[in-house]
Amino acid sequence: MRPTPEAIAAVDAAITSRRSIRAFLPTPVPRRTIEEILAVAARAPSGTNTQPWKVHVLSGPAKDALCAKLMAVWDDPAAAAGHEEEYDYYPREWVSPYVDRRRKVGWDLYGLLGIAKGDKASMHAQHGRNYRFFDAPVGLMFTIDRVMGQGSWLDYGMFLQNVMVAARARGLDTCPQAAFTPFHRIVTEHLGVPGNEMLVCGMALGHADPEAVENSLVTEREPVAGFARFHEE
Repeated sequence: MRPTPEAIAAVDAAITSRRSIRAFLPTPVPRRTIEEILAVAARAPSGTNTQPWKVHVLSGPAKDALCAKLMAVWDDPAAAAGHEEEYDYYPREWVSPYVDRRRKVGWDLYGLLGIAKGDKASMHAQHGRNYRFFDAPVGLMFTIDRVMGQGSWLDYGMFLQNVMVAARARGLDTCPQAAFTPFHRIVTEHLGVPGNEMLVCGMALGHADPEAVENSLVTEREPVAGFARFHEE
């Protein structure tokens, strides 16, 4: 590929315009488009070409049925208490600067939505929108074989990024969702996932609702000087 200014701009735009969208339009996404996105994403690097990703694409009644199962548990505290993650996505003990960034993005989002501190009912309802894929027409679920090691999870992250960037290149948006991981038993049973696989995460895919205030959230990023060191001598 020749590094023309146009090519550089197109790639940069697809990456930098990616955001976690939390409100989608009902506009359908053609199956062919989804297949194109996954085919592009599958060019992600993986150690010795192991390609550890497995994808379940949900839409229509299949998606609605899973959402109904998840929401029933989410809205039942006693039932939800019987579910937990299979792996630690977040640290067990939060320290700065990570906890500060986490808190800021949370309150920035709640501020846009008019959710005040202590309003547990509204927070519960907003988090519950994860389990409807934020009304996106397509939900993706990603699984991995349990025999795969930590390096394969790194490979998986690159695949997930490719999915999101390829979606942006086609005018679509996404929201990667670790919120599904506590309810992995519900998800894997619904999808018929064999016991040798585990749920990595989910992802909403569709057209962003331009009128939804939550979609105006743009998270801050550290400048290069804040996270990179150049060793030259």
